[in-house]
Formats: sequence, structure tokens, C-alpha cells
Amino acid sequence: MEKLIESLSDAPIIDKDGYEYLVHPISNGVPMLDPDLLREVVVEVMQTADLDVDKIVAPEAMGIHLATALSLQTDIPLVVIRKRPYGLEGEVSLHQQTGYSESEMYINDVEAGDRVLIVDDMLSTGGTLAAICTALDDIGADIVDIVVVMRKVGDSALDETPFEATSLLDITVEDGEVTVH
Repeated sequence: MEKLIESLSDAPIIDKDGYEYLVHPISNGVPMLDPDLLREVVVEVMQTADLDVDKIVAPEAMGIHLATALSLQTDIPLVVIRKRPYGLEGEVSLHQQTGYSESEMYINDVEAGDRVLIVDDMLSTGGTLAAICTALDDIGADIVDIVVVMRKVGDSALDETPFEATSLLDITVEDGEVTVH
């Protein structure tokens, strides 16, 4: 994970109303995402995740590029949890809240009994992943694995659920600096 660790030293940190927000190519697409970095991350996810699943599930927006690349490499279909409703039959709504935003999200194409792998860029406050896991569990999907590229060390809303995420890197963002653990 040499490229991923190296990329953290160049990543800007901005203040969002007192929340130190890491701006990183994997989690924001800014600065520009180098294909070698994305490839390295996807290979790590493939080596880390339980891929015996029916579907890869990723939240809009920054989980999409990771999950797309993973889907192309594994031939596992991809479901994107969207931030807008389409009104399709069976669509499930969920409310997510993070340290810096709050919104509705919508799940389509996941059914009871589906074995799913959830992939995302960053686990920070855990609000998005906790809401997604609860909604998928309510649908009756079997959450086989959850893999995130980076996890900010600290309390997370995911801790209040029975679900656990595996991270490729654990980090802290403090006083304008990133530390890898």
C-alpha cells in the first residue's frame, strides 16, 4: 500500500465547521486520482474482502469508482446506493447522517437473501455505513463483508451496530496532519 500511504502526505485537510476533512483522491477524486493508486487499492480490497457474494454494494458518490473497478476485476454485479429516489418497485429509503452532512439515500436491486459486500472509501463518523447496514439488514440481505479503504480512528456510529468494517489503513486526522496507524 505504498502509493496509498504516500498519497496521504500530499492530501489537503480543510476545516468544515470544526471538522477536519481529508481531501484525498480515493475519497474525493481531488486531487486527481492516479490509475496506479486506484489499481493498488482495488488489488488490496480483492485480497482483503470476502468475495463469495452475489453483489457489491457501494454508496454514492465516492464508493462508486472503487466498486466499479472491483466489479470489473471480479465479475460481481454492482449496486449503487443513490442519493436520489427513482421510484422503482422495491426501492428502500434510508436516512444517513455524518459529521458534516445529512441526507436520504435509496437502495434498489438488493433483495432478501442476497449476499453482499459493502465497499466504501472512508469510514469516519460511521453514519453512512451504519444507516446502509441497518437498511440492508432490514431488507434481509446477508452482509458478508464490509471493506473501507481508510478508517479514521475514533468512535463511529457503526460501533453501535452489530456490523464491523475492515479497513486497509487506519488513520487519524488531527491538527492538519494525517497519521497512519
